[in-house]
Amino acid sequence: MTRTQEIRPDIDDGIDRKVLTQLRARFLTVNAGRLDRAMQGLSTRQQLVLKLLPLLFHVNHPLLPGYVSGLTPAGLSGYEPDDELLSEAQRLTRSFVYKPRRGNPPMPIHGLFLMGSLGTVAQAEQSDMDVWVCHAPNLSAQEVQELTRKCALLEAWAATQGAEAHFFLIDPARFTVGDREAQLTSDDCGTTQHYLLLDEFYRTAIWLAGRTPLWWLVPVYEEKRYAEYTHQLLSKRFIRADEVLDLGHLATIPPGEFIGAGMWQLFKGIESPYKSALKLLLTEVYASEHPHVECLSLRFKQAVFSNQLDLDELDPYVVVYRRLEEYLSGRGETERLELIRRCLYLKVNKKISTPPRNRRKSWQRLLLEKLTAGWGWQHRQLAMLDSRSQWKVRQVSAERRVLVNELTYSYRFLSQFARTQQAASSLNSRDLGVLGRRLYAAFERKAGKIEFINPGIAPDLAEDNLTLVFNANTDGKDDSQWALYNGSISGQEWRDFAPLKRARELIELLAWCHRNGVIDSSTRIALHPGESDLTDFELANLLSSLQQAVPLPLPAVSEDALLHSSAPSEVLLLVNVGIDPLKQHSQLNVHMTTGRTDSLGYSGVRENLVLTLDQVSLNSWNELSVSRYDGPHALLDCLRDFLNSLPAGGKLPTLKVRCFCRNRAQAIAERVEELFRDILSHFVGERGQRYLVQIQQQYHVLQLTPGHVDHVALNNLPALLEQLGNEQSSYSALHLDRHALEGEDLALILPLGRPNCIQVFYRLQEETAELTVLDERNALWRQRLPYRDEQSLLTPLQRFLQSVFYRRNAQLPLDADLSQTDALEILYYEVLPPAPSRAQFLERRAPPQSAVSHPFYDVQAIVEPAEQGRVHVSLFCNHREFSELEYGNELFSAVARHILSQRSGHERYPCYITDLDLSRVLGESQTQTIHYLRYKTRLEAALNNALQRA
Repeated sequence: MTRTQEIRPDIDDGIDRKVLTQLRARFLTVNAGRLDRAMQGLSTRQQLVLKLLPLLFHVNHPLLPGYVSGLTPAGLSGYEPDDELLSEAQRLTRSFVYKPRRGNPPMPIHGLFLMGSLGTVAQAEQSDMDVWVCHAPNLSAQEVQELTRKCALLEAWAATQGAEAHFFLIDPARFTVGDREAQLTSDDCGTTQHYLLLDEFYRTAIWLAGRTPLWWLVPVYEEKRYAEYTHQLLSKRFIRADEVLDLGHLATIPPGEFIGAGMWQLFKGIESPYKSALKLLLTEVYASEHPHVECLSLRFKQAVFSNQLDLDELDPYVVVYRRLEEYLSGRGETERLELIRRCLYLKVNKKISTPPRNRRKSWQRLLLEKLTAGWGWQHRQLAMLDSRSQWKVRQVSAERRVLVNELTYSYRFLSQFARTQQAASSLNSRDLGVLGRRLYAAFERKAGKIEFINPGIAPDLAEDNLTLVFNANTDGKDDSQWALYNGSISGQEWRDFAPLKRARELIELLAWCHRNGVIDSSTRIALHPGESDLTDFELANLLSSLQQAVPLPLPAVSEDALLHSSAPSEVLLLVNVGIDPLKQHSQLNVHMTTGRTDSLGYSGVRENLVLTLDQVSLNSWNELSVSRYDGPHALLDCLRDFLNSLPAGGKLPTLKVRCFCRNRAQAIAERVEELFRDILSHFVGERGQRYLVQIQQQYHVLQLTPGHVDHVALNNLPALLEQLGNEQSSYSALHLDRHALEGEDLALILPLGRPNCIQVFYRLQEETAELTVLDERNALWRQRLPYRDEQSLLTPLQRFLQSVFYRRNAQLPLDADLSQTDALEILYYEVLPPAPSRAQFLERRAPPQSAVSHPFYDVQAIVEPAEQGRVHVSLFCNHREFSELEYGNELFSAVARHILSQRSGHERYPCYITDLDLSRVLGESQTQTIHYLRYKTRLEAALNNALQRA
């Protein structure tokens, strides 16, 4: 038997036209085999669509599908329908009569090609038809528009026949130079992959009618001088120009295309890793060979030139697999090779572990059986893959690890390739960064993040029966844990089984179940709560809350979201999960009646009913995370972290608070939500804000500094007063929770703070008075003094404050803006005690009036820095100087004796500092009134103590 040898045409020696005819016949032989295979996988009506497409583009008949108008371009190069096809067309429209074209008129449609998986081993019932309609370059814009409308009508008609078709108009002249406006397949990523798309076209497209590709006739070894070779073929009339169309060559592929292709497949692989893995690895193979890339289309062409026309080995998917197998075997990467084999097997989707339904094996099944036999796969492995639709957590988790490793490796390879080839333009660099964030959000593990284990691996992970167990002590350790078991297990049996999942906290476990679809509406859960207070009622409501707060499936993450840092979009706070805050009363069956119902200070002993919080947060990158807060500061720690997670000036997340514990659940949830919303209303968009909350007997101050929120816990009222007296860099508003400082005059005073204003509050008692000052930055100062009358109480303070303003203004340049200091207003309020019909309240008072000529004893202090953080004090009593240089530690005693000597009767009523210089101590820092009031308090205390002892 004779065997046809490899065809090796040499343009320099001349080419026999018979050789070119023979070459074209070989390609058409492969094409006919693929088309026949494609037809085998289609229904009768779908086959009709594919058969009629050439005729429908060749003629323009008003009663045939796709008719637009008489101006629509029609006529397919070199095409003449046969009688069988015309009969099919007449069955659609009886009045249709085909009229052959006379002469040799120009044909506007140059060729029809079928792209996609049709005719391949991966063809499935749902495979769509991507049809390239190659047209003449000289069509007018109106003609192209008419042709576009015709394609849309044909797509609609094909849908009525059960076929999903997509038509793409191609101008070969523009395509050859990489100029195209739209995607060219339904799986196209855009214009950045011209050569890789052309590579795919040449090795997978099925020619339907019209001109054949000129590329077919150029030997692989002539690819680099493609233009010269094809010019000679046409100019020397070896072939006729109206028989071929030219879409270009594959001598070189720019490295940027590998980046674009890899990014596109990685993007798709995040949700459908099996589908993308083959193309992703092929991109890696190509990139690793750059710049001497051996494209698969060139291998396909060489096989045809060599007369190796085995349809199985030329199958596009088999060709890809063979190349990947060669690459991975050469690198010894057996795990990746096994993954690629699984990807191919699942893509073909022929379950060969079970007999076919009609007992007749398709060519696809036979080919797959041959492949898997060569891989050494046993029936057990095939059965496992064939049952993928029933895979659950264990199988999916194991497969996810391999898939994520593959995607992560591909991203690193792609990034490294971009750097070494310097192929990443600014756009590619940006896209690579966005893609990296997509991968990070989808697969990166981090503390508190709920891992998504099923990126397109199995269709449904829901279990029919599960057992949830709380174990307070395991293996002698103190760590308690929740565990989830498959099936319904009794209270003692669970120790003999390995759980599907363990977690320290219940919400972490439930969030994982929800995110991965392990629990759905039909799942039955057996609960063994152990020492926790969890009930079936609470468990059901917790799951329902998760489903409402994080509805699945999650919407796709936009590119704009990935260009910015992640920020919370949905926040669910679950209070007292598995805990009864009034358990001791429940156990004693005691019902508490109290007028104090605040959940943060409940009953007469001010119990805090908010014991734990579980925060479930979905961010703008679709990352789901869980945080647990317990301990004495649980609520405030949660508040602080929540506020710190908010983006500056960004959109606020949707907040939901839920509580399902046994006692006062609704009141607890409402109280926590009210607190969060109140703080948000004050804090968002502003800086320098403070917020005061009281929980039990403790006070908590949240302070918002630029970009950060701090939380300070204070055990009692004196500690709070000290905290509120701290200096502020600028005015800091103080907001109070509505239950804070109940019964205290501070609850009336603190909300009145105003910028650039000194506010003096005084409360009179029998023999003492309490002075409270809010300075221009809202720092608090308080002092208790003996009381004789309002004039003697307020006048010294008024004089002191006026002297402070005078000194501060004197230090400013003459042209300085005095509006921030000179305009400081001093307001006075009296705190009036409660009465039977009303609570205590504030009443505005006029400033104390003292005549200018009214004599007063002037005590001026000058404070200067000394070594080791100490200070030196000098006092001037009516301009007489007393300094530590002269009196040392006896300074205040000497001043006291002098003051007493100036008083008739040596009365020991208090003495006040009327003027204070801190310029050396505070330097050029921006001082505020609180600095002077603090020093005033300390100096007056020392002076008055000395007065009492003198």
